[in-house]
Amino acid sequence: MDIRSVLMGLAFAFMWASAFTSTRVIVTAAPPLTALVIRFALSAVIGILIARAMGQSWRLSRNEWRVLIVFGIAQNALYLGLNWIAMQTVEASAAAIIASMMPLLVAFFGWVWLGERLRPIAVAGLILGVIGVVLIMGVRLQDGLDPFGVALCLIAVVALTVATLVVRGTSGSRNMLMIVGLQMAVGAVALAVPAVVMEWGREIAWSWTLLFAFLYTVAAPGLAATFIWFLLVNRIGAVRAATFHFLSPIFGVTIAAIFLGERFGLIDVIGACIVAAGILMVQMARLPVVQTPPSRPQDADAKQAAPRS
Repeated sequence: MDIRSVLMGLAFAFMWASAFTSTRVIVTAAPPLTALVIRFALSAVIGILIARAMGQSWRLSRNEWRVLIVFGIAQNALYLGLNWIAMQTVEASAAAIIASMMPLLVAFFGWVWLGERLRPIAVAGLILGVIGVVLIMGVRLQDGLDPFGVALCLIAVVALTVATLVVRGTSGSRNMLMIVGLQMAVGAVALAVPAVVMEWGREIAWSWTLLFAFLYTVAAPGLAATFIWFLLVNRIGAVRAATFHFLSPIFGVTIAAIFLGERFGLIDVIGACIVAAGILMVQMARLPVVQTPPSRPQDADAKQAAPRS
């Protein structure tokens, strides 16, 4: 993996983790589903226009439509919708820790549901990840963390996990940015009615902080991180690119502490590092094993005849 790939992976992990902090700012000042519909609509328009300018088509294959509809509903409507509702009462760092469980859940459900074999290092990573999450959530629940909000975050990450397993292995389309833009549109349509029914008449506490957080969420985690992700996948492959998810719990807790003043105690540091280690172990177990070709007899003879220093 070259330095450019590493920098791209770091940028993606940072922007993905920072979304929880900017989301926390938004949902404490504005109705979450209404704000999310507006975000999806803006992202869809921008993404589709850029895709068209790049020569991409919205005449997609049946499989591409399946991918964008599944992800538009599961990732945008369910995962982000439930997360944004939950983060009215759940801290950004706690939401980031729960969401970072996705690679662990993908490995676990792939094992239980699809019968995929797990290497011992992956099993150890799953155990470590669970220990880290339980450590952090246990302390925070005792300190007054909203159990209902936590439950919504857990349902959200399970929905994203199932969607990831359903459409896994379908990347590589020439119209990926168009698919991203259209799945944003699916999310906006899916959440429009719930937003009107649940949040009609709710006031918005306008401020420059809210405006900046909203624009940042649209531009960075919404579009830039997605674009970088697909560039990274095309450069080093999906499995190696996903390895950078191990940074999400560390970045998520740190960014929330810096910008929102959220708790950053010893338990949080230890728990985030344990979760990160578990994610890294699971992802490392998915990397293909490089097999060294057997040496030929003449190679062995040449090695024996070589002079030793």
